Amino acid sequence: MSPTPSSSSTSPTTTDPQEGPCHIYDSGRSADCLGRQLSDVPWRQFPSTLEAVDLSYNKLRAVHADDFLRLPRLRSLQLQFNNISHVDSDAFRNNPLLEHLNIFNNSLQEIPARALTPLTNLKQLYMSNNLYIHATLNESFSKLVKLQILSMGGPLVKGLRKADFQPLKNIRLQGFAIKCSSNLSYYEPGSLEVIQTKQMGFDMAVDQRPEALVHMLRDLANKTFSVVQFRNLFEFTYYVGKEDIFQGLRDIKAYQLIFHRGKYNENLLRMALTNLQVTPTRRLRLQYIDFARSPTFVDIGAGSSITDLALDQLDLWYISNPDVLRFDWRFTWLKKIKQLSIQYVYFNSVPCDSWVEMEGVEFLDVSNNRLQNDYLFNQRCDYKGTMPNLHTFNLSTNELTSLKDLSSLTREFKRLQVLDVSDNSLGSAHDSRDCVWQPNISRLIAHHNHFVSEALRCLPTTVHYLDLSYCDLDQLDMAYFEDAIHLKELLLTGNKIKFIPSKWTSPTLQTLALDGNSFGLISKETFHGMPKLSRLTAGNNPYHCTCELHAFVQDTLSKGKVDLTDWPWNYRCYHPEAFLNTFVSKYLPGEVACDIRLVIVICVATTTAVILILMLICYIFDLPWYTKATYQIIRAKYRAHKEKAAGESGTYTYHAFISYSHCDADWVRDQLLPCLENNRNPYRLCIHERDFMPGRWIIDNIIENIENSRKVIFVLSRNFVNSEWCNYELYFAQQRSMGKTFSDVILIVKETIDPRSLPSKYCKLKKMLSTKTYLEWPQQANQQAFFWEQLKSVLGKPTMTRERGQSVKSRTSSAGGVSVIGQPQYQGPNGVNCDAGQEAEIKSVKRNDREIPVMAF
Repeated sequence: MSPTPSSSSTSPTTTDPQEGPCHIYDSGRSADCLGRQLSDVPWRQFPSTLEAVDLSYNKLRAVHADDFLRLPRLRSLQLQFNNISHVDSDAFRNNPLLEHLNIFNNSLQEIPARALTPLTNLKQLYMSNNLYIHATLNESFSKLVKLQILSMGGPLVKGLRKADFQPLKNIRLQGFAIKCSSNLSYYEPGSLEVIQTKQMGFDMAVDQRPEALVHMLRDLANKTFSVVQFRNLFEFTYYVGKEDIFQGLRDIKAYQLIFHRGKYNENLLRMALTNLQVTPTRRLRLQYIDFARSPTFVDIGAGSSITDLALDQLDLWYISNPDVLRFDWRFTWLKKIKQLSIQYVYFNSVPCDSWVEMEGVEFLDVSNNRLQNDYLFNQRCDYKGTMPNLHTFNLSTNELTSLKDLSSLTREFKRLQVLDVSDNSLGSAHDSRDCVWQPNISRLIAHHNHFVSEALRCLPTTVHYLDLSYCDLDQLDMAYFEDAIHLKELLLTGNKIKFIPSKWTSPTLQTLALDGNSFGLISKETFHGMPKLSRLTAGNNPYHCTCELHAFVQDTLSKGKVDLTDWPWNYRCYHPEAFLNTFVSKYLPGEVACDIRLVIVICVATTTAVILILMLICYIFDLPWYTKATYQIIRAKYRAHKEKAAGESGTYTYHAFISYSHCDADWVRDQLLPCLENNRNPYRLCIHERDFMPGRWIIDNIIENIENSRKVIFVLSRNFVNSEWCNYELYFAQQRSMGKTFSDVILIVKETIDPRSLPSKYCKLKKMLSTKTYLEWPQQANQQAFFWEQLKSVLGKPTMTRERGQSVKSRTSSAGGVSVIGQPQYQGPNGVNCDAGQEAEIKSVKRNDREIPVMAF
């Protein structure tokens, strides 16, 4: 819906809050225009909801009536460090809620009293360092009853008059600061008498009129302040007068007194400290001052010393001359100081007397002074009984290198508990030997040093808290941690530790920081030696994302005993490369991959199953028997190869090799041989009882004669199946006929055999009985003639065979005796010899009317 003409004409021109020089944030309540080189207030960009506007550090020249007219909720306005010379009288008429206004360091030539009149809720007003020449406040300031902090004045204000601050007489301020010209021309007594404030600040130089300081202090007499600060009290010259211009301090109750900048000689400082001895002031700070000796000072002995300066805290910061420490050569002014801080003074020696005099010091801070070992520790000094109350000693940011010298210095400080030696050069092996520490030290802060692991042994073992962060440590010395039996908190952040020792034992340790190091391996067992560990910071390390790390994280998070303070944002994978920069919390390996017990169970179960399967296969297929038989073939062929001088090839020696059991020998001799050999065209047959070569291995005889036979005849019976040697002959025949479909194997079933009853090792025989036609010996005599015809038909016509190189007769004894061969005899069924109990004898077999002696087994 488009706006009506009337509504558009009455609405102010505005722009998008985000389209302009200022940054609008906090839901439209704040505007950041700091340092945008603005010459005018960009009020068109401001939404009416603004409560805080920062326009400081720009080039504004004036504040106009319309600049903040549309900001009724405005509470804070920052206009400092501009060039504002004029503020319209009605510039803030529509900002009644304004509480904080800062127009410090501008070019205002008069105090904008009329513009400030509507701001009845104003609490803080900073308008000093402007160009108005008088500090007189308009009566309208009396209406600013909520005002708490007021700073005013500038470099052109020549002095103060009694009527200047009368409108403030009924307003109780928290802080008031007045700035005047470096060349103060006048000061009317009573000018500051009406000021009621807790914090009082003077920024004025009394070089030309030092007596003005006497009147200022008198105006503050009998008042109580939390802080009184003098800035640039003497800006250009040292005070050389004899009048005690600080005597008014005796009548002021100020908890803290600050001298900031300015020139202070020995006499002026002595005046101030002498008067402070009788005041309730508890803290004194001298900062950025220019100190010088006073040539007119006359030391009259102990009476010249300051002995009763009782302060809770004395700060000596950024002082140009280190002689400020010994303007009183007896150092008695330090006797009753509880907390002494000396920073950026750069002193190069500590006299022996000073340690003796600082008997009341409980906290000593000498940081940031470039101290070296011999500056601080003087071997000619006797430190026994010194610093009896020192509790905390801060030596940070110096140039110390020797832990041994440091221990020698502090060993007599009986109450020393906290030692800060951070940001030094401690930790070398050479300067870290034979250390003897005060046994009360419980807190050691030593970050940002250069420690080697051997130097750890030189640290005090009584500590409860130890900070060794950023000390270039690449490994840890476990000997120290075994002795540090009270250690509760250990910080090792930012070192170069490459691994966490597996046997790290620290029974009292509760907090451990190991972040920012160089180790990548961590496991559940890493911190087992720390039973009380409750807080662990270990991020920003190059972690190897492994199962061990995953198990550690899961175990730590699930138990909740140890709090990973920087989890998960500081834990990233560094290795393997596939997980580079991946959050460790996103690394979720499988259970099987990480549970070693499960892996072992699976491996053992799988291995067992494989072994059982192999054993079962071996049992079913009788693999051991086949292995043994194959081994016999290989061994026999190897022996035949060695014995063979020159091999012969050509025709077979035998028409057939007959394999049978000894229990079937009678049938073979009486039936088979006569039928086949006693013919007109006889077959040449090989049987072991007659034709094996005496003196040779039986296996060799079997293999050779099977290979020298055209056919192999197996006389199958139950006795055959149970004969070990028949098994070998069958196997060798199978190996010989590999690839020939067993065409040279003839099966004669002498007794009916069920193939299913055969042992597993007869798998080939089973196959032949089920697929190959075999000859079955008939028990009826009238059927036997047909059997022989079938057999001869299978054998084929007898052809010429090659004559063996030696006759059987020549292989036995020429006298017809028995040639006894030292070989194991053929066994019968179940390993029982069919001829058991009988001696080997010569049997005669008729063949072509000749007798051939053979060996009977």
